[in-house]
Amino acid sequence: MAVTAEYLLPKHDGDWTVEDVLALPDDPSQRVELVDGSLLVSPLGTNYHQTLIGDAYFALRTACPPGFKATVELNIGLPGDTLLIPDFTVTTRPGFKGLVSPVEDLVLVGEVVSPSTRFKDYGIKRQRYAEGGVPFYLVVDPKGDQAVAMLFELEGGEYVEVARSEAGVLRFERPFPVTIELSA
Repeated sequence: MAVTAEYLLPKHDGDWTVEDVLALPDDPSQRVELVDGSLLVSPLGTNYHQTLIGDAYFALRTACPPGFKATVELNIGLPGDTLLIPDFTVTTRPGFKGLVSPVEDLVLVGEVVSPSTRFKDYGIKRQRYAEGGVPFYLVVDPKGDQAVAMLFELEGGEYVEVARSEAGVLRFERPFPVTIELSA
């Protein structure tokens, strides 16, 4: 049975809300996010994209000290009726069981850039995470022969680069010591 576009995104009048997005039918083929009442819809990443998410998640999860928890693909609630889904996160509330994690519980969010998300990851998501006060933003960009990872720290309301991978390896000490080895 073919799935129709109406099923994926039903007719909707006016601005979307977080509640509207959470009420959509599950569709594992795409990611639906919300910014200021508008939907941002993107397909899931390639095998390499997903592998890079796994590389970062595994390193973060292995390195997390007590009181921290690395996760993948959480619904993050932000001001302005905004719901974003980072590729991976580190939260300071490991036992949270809710559907939408408060941005205040995050110490790090991360995105693996893809052609369909490049503008969002370097633009609107970076801006919204900074406005939400997330202390660290980790971006993995697979463009080129070897993926490049960059860690940004929030300073004065803006993200400033504090670490960059070399030869596919990213090392940093804050928020806790981590070494991420990126697949080639």
